Amino acid sequence: MEEQEKKETTEKRNADKVDWNIKPYLAIGLLVFIVFCCCISVFFLIYRYNGFASGWKKLMNVLQPIIIGLVIAYLLNPIMMFFERHLKVLFAKKVKSEKKIRKLSRGIGTAGALLVLVLIVYALLMLIIPQLVQSITGMITNLPEEVQAFVNWMNDSFKGNNETVSYVGDTLTKATSYLENWLKTEVLPQATTYIASITNGVISVVKLLFNMIIGLIVSVYVMIEKEQFVGQAKKVIYAVFKPRRGNIIVTTIRKSNKIFGGFITGKILDSAIIGVICYICLAIMRMPYTILVSVIVGVTNVIPFFGPYIGAIPSFIIIALANPIQGLYFLIFIIVLQQVDGNIIGPKILGDSTGLSSFWVVFAILVGGGVFGVPGMILGVPTFAVIYYIMKELVGHLLRKRNLPDDTKSYIMMTDVDVATNELRYKEIKQESYFKKKKDVTEDETENKNS
Repeated sequence: MEEQEKKETTEKRNADKVDWNIKPYLAIGLLVFIVFCCCISVFFLIYRYNGFASGWKKLMNVLQPIIIGLVIAYLLNPIMMFFERHLKVLFAKKVKSEKKIRKLSRGIGTAGALLVLVLIVYALLMLIIPQLVQSITGMITNLPEEVQAFVNWMNDSFKGNNETVSYVGDTLTKATSYLENWLKTEVLPQATTYIASITNGVISVVKLLFNMIIGLIVSVYVMIEKEQFVGQAKKVIYAVFKPRRGNIIVTTIRKSNKIFGGFITGKILDSAIIGVICYICLAIMRMPYTILVSVIVGVTNVIPFFGPYIGAIPSFIIIALANPIQGLYFLIFIIVLQQVDGNIIGPKILGDSTGLSSFWVVFAILVGGGVFGVPGMILGVPTFAVIYYIMKELVGHLLRKRNLPDDTKSYIMMTDVDVATNELRYKEIKQESYFKKKKDVTEDETENKNS
């Protein structure tokens, strides 16, 4: 009997020991090495092989109208669906044919969405851009006077600290002189080169406008027949993959669409609201360059987390050069505005559209911005949210396959997994020491009372 108990105890101890077999780790290491080599090969194929890069660039130029059309259709789809939903209710009372109701609602909804886009572009061109150009022109014209006025203000404010005043004044004077000399010695002598570059730029702009017109036409076809395209895509997916994997792919695409759609449309609406609020408040406070500063703040607010600070720095410099005191007021105002946006307006509009914590948001912005620049900073968060969702589902599937819990809280305080029962084990609290400690504290309190 004792021998059997010893045998069972030994078997249990052996089962609790971690199996340090080296073969699985060699397989994992080999897999990591192969993936790393494949990544390096793809990198050199894209960035070092000129034929591939030129071919890819040519392909993107050819597909540019299609890409623009898909982007426009994706952004206008919520507006079109809004019109279509209300028009169906309206036409249901007057038209008997369901097919005719659907066609009329879709056509008028598409036209309404394009009309909204045209009105937004018209407002930007006719209302904002002339005042924006006027503000920039006035700022360039008055720059020397504003710099000198800023230096005089520094002299009046820091009379007791001549070193600081002279350092700041010399720096601003040198910067202004450098800018003037650069315009005279570098810009003007190379006017011919710049004219050629401008000509090429104009040609590129004309091509872009032409592609945008074609893109608008493409977007109309995409919005009208979007169900047809969705059905064809699903048909291809289930033709290539088994139903189980096809379901996973379709669910992932649906989740990705929800993340991207919620984030992009919400962020654009949030930035527009912040730009309007900024314009109204700056106009009430009679700040200089109101339109210019409001556009900068609204546009940079599209970038998550770092956007408000990126827009606040140049705006503060622009206002401070014209009026240093108003520059300080603007800095206080922008801090309050961004707090309101981050705690009230943003959460109301965006909600938890990405499902990422603050750390992963910053991580996604830094990585996306470092690799792809400003577009990477804007689209890095929803892209990483999709990757995070895929990894979360994959890890959860593997854990459930091993009969382990898939919630994160269960793993925070765990020490290891019981190999025999496949249960999570936690660090046991020694009850004896706890009660002993409590008893000692009680005895100390009693002695203090008696004394």
